[in-house]
Amino acid sequence: MKPLKVVLGTTNRKKEQELRKRLSELPIQLLSYPEDVPPAPEEGTSFRQNAVAKAIHLARATGELVIAEDSGLEVDALGGRPGIRSARYAGENATDEDNNVKLLRELEGVPPEKRNARYRCVIVLANADGPFVEAEGTVEGVIAHEPRGSHGFGYDPLFIYPPENGTFGELGASVKDRVSHRAEALEEFSRRAADFLKSYAGNG
Repeated sequence: MKPLKVVLGTTNRKKEQELRKRLSELPIQLLSYPEDVPPAPEEGTSFRQNAVAKAIHLARATGELVIAEDSGLEVDALGGRPGIRSARYAGENATDEDNNVKLLRELEGVPPEKRNARYRCVIVLANADGPFVEAEGTVEGVIAHEPRGSHGFGYDPLFIYPPENGTFGELGASVKDRVSHRAEALEEFSRRAADFLKSYAGNG
């Protein structure tokens, strides 16, 4: 039996690499995001709503099952911002550096004990009618006063992971792949997806 085709609902190549690595044991053939399909507008008010919207949008465009995720950074001192706007915090076409600069500017003068934050991730598997499998993961941390390290992407150079006393930018993939919000979500997602795919393939 041929593995089910599943489209990865992200145009971020670094996220795609991370997802492919963690989902490699599932009995599916992972396809990249098609170049001729525009991204879904992110109009939800939560990571879950955005993840589901991305998946359904792409499933309707391709006719395939889709794995999509939405993730971002929540900073307590900023009332949970940047949150669902993490990738666009400094503007629609903002770079990671732009977003990091804005975050540091907004936290200027905030002491270390009040710079608590978390990364949050929601992953879904869906077809055109809606989601079948969902999972969420979080990791707690503290925002540094300046970027440290060159690994990862997004806010990783600013996100200190206290148990290792370093930012994700310093600690690199070996640590992040084990403890990150996406790692936690993917571990739970993989278990649930494996069970679902057995029944889905049997009914196909």
